[in-house]
Amino acid sequence: MNSGEIRHCRLLFRTISDGKEKPVEKTKKQKSVWYLVLIAVLILMIRYFEQITGFLKTVGSVAMPLAMGCGIAYVLNIIMSAMERHYFTRKNAPWVEKTRRPVCMAACIVAVLGIIFLLIRVVAPELINAVLLLGEGVPVYVEKGLTWAVNHSGGIPALKEWLESLAIDWPKIIQQFLGSLTDILNSTVELVGVLTGSIVRLFMSLIFGIYLLSGKERLLDQAKRILKVFFKEKDYTRLFHVVTVAHHTFTSYIAGQCTEAVILGSLCTVGMLIFRFPYAPMVGALVGATALLPIIGAYIGAIVGAFMILTVSPGQVIPFICFLVILQQVEGNLIYPKVVGSSVGLPGMWILAAVTVGGGLWGIPGMIIGVPMTATVYKLFSEYIHTREKER
Repeated sequence: MNSGEIRHCRLLFRTISDGKEKPVEKTKKQKSVWYLVLIAVLILMIRYFEQITGFLKTVGSVAMPLAMGCGIAYVLNIIMSAMERHYFTRKNAPWVEKTRRPVCMAACIVAVLGIIFLLIRVVAPELINAVLLLGEGVPVYVEKGLTWAVNHSGGIPALKEWLESLAIDWPKIIQQFLGSLTDILNSTVELVGVLTGSIVRLFMSLIFGIYLLSGKERLLDQAKRILKVFFKEKDYTRLFHVVTVAHHTFTSYIAGQCTEAVILGSLCTVGMLIFRFPYAPMVGALVGATALLPIIGAYIGAIVGAFMILTVSPGQVIPFICFLVILQQVEGNLIYPKVVGSSVGLPGMWILAAVTVGGGLWGIPGMIIGVPMTATVYKLFSEYIHTREKER
């Protein structure tokens, strides 16, 4: 090989090398620009933190009906899908296909609204009546308690003198209570305004949820097309897997919790009727409704139920608590595993953590959705660990 050919090869190698380096340098410059943009955005966010948070709160309050509509549509879709699967399954007539969605959607909405109305109709009047009865009986209970304490404190003269010196001015306490009720009634106009606004937002959310349900297949196809455009095939597959796991977990959890709440409320009502406890239908409905809250829901139902029974039959409070504890143990160890099964797949420690953190962040809705959210993360992380172990 002569010197000219050697120079030609060197020039060709240098050209190829320069061609390989240019994309690398371009990529480095692009990364540097993105880093600078990210730093600038972070600085602006820190500098205008209050303005940004205020803007986000405004946007959140405006978009809240839409978010509620998405949640309503998701919950109603679970019931509606079950109805559609059982809607004239042996007939393939055209009228069946045309009427399946509207009929099942209307039946689903009517059923849910009917259950909510029934709970309010059964629970609210009796609860108000129990509060009034307890208010009337408190002075009598306190006087009886003080009399019993004075009669049994003979061995402690100082305690007996202190108990005898207690004088509760019940007329004054009742007058203060009525005064507070007057203040509440004076703000009735504001209360009606707030209640009207809440009803309007709830109605808008329901309408938006109905629109989502009516065209859910088209919306799902559009979402898939958009994701395929903006994500690579590998990233799209991963994202779709995450969404599938989350959907399966949320659907199984919501359906299982609702079924378990109905069973627990029915058993509580039947048991209270058998043992002749007062307020059987109301307490049963209340226990079933509070069972939707994981862990703490059972205790809330027990406390409110015991409070209701206390107003009319104090001697039955302890037997009622014992009955409810036994019922919850039977339900938790026999019925719940059969109904819900291992669909959530979350250890008890993480369930308690999910309820605590979710309740602290978003209140009662956070307690409900905290468990399936944590279960989704737990399943995905378990899959990741299992995959990494196989790769080794």
